[in-house]
Amino acid sequence: MKAFVDGIGLLAPGISSWSAARSVLSGMAPYSGGEMARPSADLLPPIERRRCGEPAKLALHVGVEALVQSGARADALPTVFTSSSGNGEVLHQICETLATAERELSPTRFHNSVHNAPAGYWSIATGSREPSVSLCAYQGSFAAGLVEAALQASAEQRPVLLIACDTVHPEPLHTVCPVIAPFAVAVLLGAAASRASCAAIELTLGRNGEATRLADRALEALRQGNAAARSLPLLAAIAAQRRGTVTLEYLPQLSLAALVEPYQ
Repeated sequence: MKAFVDGIGLLAPGISSWSAARSVLSGMAPYSGGEMARPSADLLPPIERRRCGEPAKLALHVGVEALVQSGARADALPTVFTSSSGNGEVLHQICETLATAERELSPTRFHNSVHNAPAGYWSIATGSREPSVSLCAYQGSFAAGLVEAALQASAEQRPVLLIACDTVHPEPLHTVCPVIAPFAVAVLLGAAASRASCAAIELTLGRNGEATRLADRALEALRQGNAAARSLPLLAAIAAQRRGTVTLEYLPQLSLAALVEPYQ
């Protein structure tokens, strides 16, 4: 299964964009971490902008960045959204409310708690009526989304936008689903090469393959500490513009190998 990468968006602690990330991920510059830039949700109407949670803002931010590189229209693209556990902050607030005598849930908190909330805000912001899928495969969520987006692109012979993001959870959710820092990535996949293509990837399922690790300790800690950041080995290979295979964490006893070939 082969697809072409036509655009990438990235936001993480110390990394403000894919352009800024390329020198770090290729090993040309050190990764220093630090604070994460505030995500932009300017596409949303003011009322919806105030209502949406951090995962939706992250999704909008990286999704827009990926499309700017390719010139693709957001309202013409099918989308795939993935997250290991959704909006943990809102889920925590809802659980706290349900533990009280009143149990009166905020409608805004409720609609932000559902797993496809980022997809809903994306459709509002972009005016898109194209198909959208929201997936969860715990730590293998990025790989699951990559498989889904590549399959759709191949079957429909049209570009598909993949957006993966995970945010930090409060206790006690953090103990059972630890996320050390927020991270969001968007990858625009096409079925055929275009002028915007920066890499070709060929995906293969395997048994019990060990996930590719990163040489930089801080980046490796980020990879292990956020399910969406499991994308980092793939992003590093693309940034370095080198041919090679990386293995991504997927499902129990199943891994996803991606052969990366530079393009243009």
